Amino acid sequence: MTRSGRPPILDALREKRNVMTAVMLRDMRTRFFNHGLGFLIVSLWPLAHMLILIGVYTLFGRTAPFGDSLRIFFLTGLIPTLTFMYVSRFMCLSLALNRPMLAFPVVKVLDIMAARALLEITAAFLTLFFAFTLLLLLGDNPFPRDPFQAFYGYLALLLLAIGVGSIAGVITMFFSFFATLYGLSMILVYILSGTLFVASALPESLVYPLSFNPVLHAVEWMRVAYYEGYSDRVLDKEYLIGFGVTSLCLGLLMERMLRRIMLEG
Repeated sequence: MTRSGRPPILDALREKRNVMTAVMLRDMRTRFFNHGLGFLIVSLWPLAHMLILIGVYTLFGRTAPFGDSLRIFFLTGLIPTLTFMYVSRFMCLSLALNRPMLAFPVVKVLDIMAARALLEITAAFLTLFFAFTLLLLLGDNPFPRDPFQAFYGYLALLLLAIGVGSIAGVITMFFSFFATLYGLSMILVYILSGTLFVASALPESLVYPLSFNPVLHAVEWMRVAYYEGYSDRVLDKEYLIGFGVTSLCLGLLMERMLRRIMLEG
């Protein structure tokens, strides 16, 4: 028992919770306008993106590549893709932006990574909530045909985003320019993830190279969960989950091996 009368494990958990809370509050305030409410902008940004695309497609008389609703088609493509882009990008910047906090002995590198991951998961589900609310107000039915598969696909996507973002975050601690390169690479992710097209409708010569992109499988998983009769010939759930688990393990391994250098730097 400690002087507080509590078991040491409880004091350690309380300290860890306080550290992570402090990191999360700092991240929320520094995202936009130096105010906590700026955190909501991150969750609303994908919706603005979706509305702009819907407006452009409507203006030019384009119809949904699959299904009856253009808004639902964009929901199933943009939400997974943009969630990966935003979550992994902010994970990439987490350690570099919070480097000053490592001056406090109580703050560990893993604390910053875990706090940012929790914050990004919260933001991702807020985005999902706002998207559903918006589509309901517009008269669409945003609920998937198979809600369990849609939920599992979204969780697999978050695992992937946090894992890849963790690797990128450790690399950025040593090479700051990598954050810019990673941000630019998100343009390719956006284009090649099936956000605006149906991957299964493409010829095999195009589908095969595209299938190495794990985000494409998250989009396909979501669309299979939404649409009756949507082809799953491109979808490989094991690949997506395996890629996410491997990325997370590699990111944690890099953090453990390079922790001392990061703290000294």
